[in-house]
Amino acid sequence: MKPGFSPRGGGFGGRGGFGDRGGRGGGRGGFGGGRGRGGGFRGRGRGGGGRGGGGFQSGGNRGRGRGGKRGNQSGKNVMVEPHRHEGVFICRGKEDALVTKNLVPGESVYGEKRVSIAEGDDKIEYRAWNPFRSKLAAAILGGVDQIHIKPGAKVLYLGAASGTTVSHVSDIVGPDGLVYAVEFSHRSGRDLINLAKKRTNIIPVIEDARHPHKYRMLIAMVDVILADVAQPDQTRIVALNA
Repeated sequence: MKPGFSPRGGGFGGRGGFGDRGGRGGGRGGFGGGRGRGGGFRGRGRGGGGRGGGGFQSGGNRGRGRGGKRGNQSGKNVMVEPHRHEGVFICRGKEDALVTKNLVPGESVYGEKRVSIAEGDDKIEYRAWNPFRSKLAAAILGGVDQIHIKPGAKVLYLGAASGTTVSHVSDIVGPDGLVYAVEFSHRSGRDLINLAKKRTNIIPVIEDARHPHKYRMLIAMVDVILADVAQPDQTRIVALNA
């Protein structure tokens, strides 16, 4: 074999080549670029576009910032209709999206998109519910028969995290309902407490859901328990809280 010749990809060299990983455009696809981080013309570099968050229009990064205000969308070209689950809505437009009526108009929780719809002399604001960041939203889009959450309901939410799904449950139950949000992590709990400052129907409980006796005096009777704890004994955890 002649020096400098590479059987895979030809060009200037194999995957080692002249440069680090990926060479100078060599690698698997000749001039198409290697799979390395730095080589080739079409390499799989780390600078690609963000993953589009679900919403009314394509694009948009999946930003983790909480409370950031996402641009309010115009309601001229969209229509909102009720979903079969009370308190949940579908926004029909360029792209259909699952939405909930914003309990705190003008505020986003996790950078989600918002849309305002004129109804008479008033404008009602809705928040996009991203099924890639909420198991409950994914279940609704998947056709779950019943979510047992409706306006005025009292919900015990185990594993509330930073409050992404909790905020939408807060929208659904409305000002007459309550969401008892239990979260063990103190870091996520800080975000949850900040969320509860704006949404008065959320009661944050920073405790371990495995020990409900520590917070039983804070929680009244509820209509439904929603568990998002990702633990092997989550059935036992729900039973302890029932």
